Amino acid sequence: MSGFSRSTIGRKYAMALSAMFLLVFLIMHLSVNLLSVCGKDGPFNEASYFMGYNWMVQYIMQPILVFAVMFHFIMGFILEIKNRNARPVKYAVYDGNANTTWMSRNMIYSGLVILAFLGLHMYDFWLHEMTYKYIPGGGDPNDVTRFWPELHAKFAETWRVVLYVISFILLGLHLAHGFQSSFQSVGARHPKYTPLIKKIGTWYSILIPAGFIFIALFHFLTQ
Repeated sequence: MSGFSRSTIGRKYAMALSAMFLLVFLIMHLSVNLLSVCGKDGPFNEASYFMGYNWMVQYIMQPILVFAVMFHFIMGFILEIKNRNARPVKYAVYDGNANTTWMSRNMIYSGLVILAFLGLHMYDFWLHEMTYKYIPGGGDPNDVTRFWPELHAKFAETWRVVLYVISFILLGLHLAHGFQSSFQSVGARHPKYTPLIKKIGTWYSILIPAGFIFIALFHFLTQ
């Protein structure tokens, strides 16, 4: 088992599993955030309060999520470095478009942008939430009505909305290759099922980022 985890195949398998976990998380995250378009008196506040104060979410699911994100990015960088070192001398003539897509060749760069975006996202929401909940004088942690106004206010500035939209577009490009690649890495490759996986992956990589972009634009345009 230890040899498998240290091998390239083992690392790709583990990275694929972390990717699948994050794919599920994105659906859950989008589902909660979409409730915000129902207005300040809609169910978004209640859903956010539950996610922010439920012990299972906070002390079990959240640490697992943080680990999965860190593991996925670190493993991605390790695999990229190993792939580059495996071929230290570049071919004299290499047409990358012949065998691979632009997305597959630039996963590391889209991943870096997404990582930077996560830093902004954590600063905007997670750090604020930790300050609100655990620093004395930060506010009333039992105020269930505060979540929608906080989210709405974040998208009042044009530069932040632009950064979010660009990041979600790159997320879509990252997902377009990563979705199919994760299933392929765990052995889900079959003439009958692979086309279906590709089709689902295409729609996933479009609808998930589009949903987040819609939320950002909705709050920006309804200031």
